[in-house]
Amino acid sequence: MHLKTILNRVYRHPGFVYSKFKLTGSSQPILHVTVTPRAGTKATCSGCNRKAPGYDTLEERRFEFIPFWGVLVFLYYAMRRVNCPRCGVKVETVPWATGKSSLTKAYAYFLAAWAKRMSWNDVASAFHTSWESVFRSVKMVVEWGLEHRNLDGIESIGVDEVLWLKGKFLTVVYQIDAGRIRLLWLGKDRKVKTLLKFFRQFGRERAAALRFVCSDMWQPYLKVIAKKAKQAVHILDRFHIMANMNKEIDEVRRQEVKDLKAKGLGEVLKGARWTLLKRPENRTPKQETKLAELVRYNLRAVRAHLLREDFQQFWEYLSPFWAGTFLDRWCTKVMRSRLEPMKKIARSLRSHRTLILNWFQAREQVSLGATEGMNNKLKVITRRAFGFRTYDAMEVALYHALGDLPDPADESAHRFC
Repeated sequence: MHLKTILNRVYRHPGFVYSKFKLTGSSQPILHVTVTPRAGTKATCSGCNRKAPGYDTLEERRFEFIPFWGVLVFLYYAMRRVNCPRCGVKVETVPWATGKSSLTKAYAYFLAAWAKRMSWNDVASAFHTSWESVFRSVKMVVEWGLEHRNLDGIESIGVDEVLWLKGKFLTVVYQIDAGRIRLLWLGKDRKVKTLLKFFRQFGRERAAALRFVCSDMWQPYLKVIAKKAKQAVHILDRFHIMANMNKEIDEVRRQEVKDLKAKGLGEVLKGARWTLLKRPENRTPKQETKLAELVRYNLRAVRAHLLREDFQQFWEYLSPFWAGTFLDRWCTKVMRSRLEPMKKIARSLRSHRTLILNWFQAREQVSLGATEGMNNKLKVITRRAFGFRTYDAMEVALYHALGDLPDPADESAHRFC
């Protein structure tokens, strides 16, 4: 079968023909394919996308196509200028590329599909192209997907902040409905104006249709959610409540280690950090033995750990009323414990009591663990983020991996992966 026949079968464009083929190179074969307009056809104006008479012809441009059998493939085409009665003299638009891009759409879709499976560096290396070409391909697919995605019917969202670079945070918003989990939006920083920007883009009608909003205790988020989604049940995320509690338990341990070292007993709590912070089901046999040894001492860190273990009963209640009763009793006990970091947690739980108890209303209707699960995926992407040192690149990568966006390749007649 001739190359011309193959290309016409898999990548045919009405009004254009594949006229010449030339194979060059030895160590790296390159196939040059010349494309010419079909005789008697008019060019398409890039301004209004209508046919118009020709004006003149520019120099030949090169477009990267999908390589095959280790052979790099380039399409060569001399762009025409058109004398459009509506737009004036314009360069024509061609169906295999967008704007001034040197990548064919088919190749861009191909690279973007592989960029979901491998790092961008690996994709560039595997297909003998540049990191910038992979980035432009993914960006094109993401922009198309954001423009064509459907945001109707969203009832539950999760809001969180994620550390991106040292000292720099992203605000992320996920859809966490039971039937669909995806990244909806992300923005720089974690301020009031950051989350306000999301709600402005999301729209008043969609915000008014929200039934549940899940977040942590970050005050700017609480303030914006209370204003923009006041009809929704606002839930404080269980993971963040327990993470804050673990942070204060660790603070008790650090303070006690200093006190014990001053008394020459620094070995008592040596290596006990994760023994105290891990859940029982996650502790190793060695950590179980260590905990059994620590319980024999009247240590503040152990008492803080036992308070945390006692609090785990809170999540097992079915009734918000009895859960609230337990919460009140637990906070009273902690306030009498003389453990200042734990008292700090008790005061925080008391001040957010209503939002914490909302967890019991939503746990059967919303994927409450989805926010942290998506955050874990996000962190994997940032860890393999070769070249993602700008916000724009990070934004494109995260939407591409987590946004569940529609794919322009699905709408194209030419799909290669």
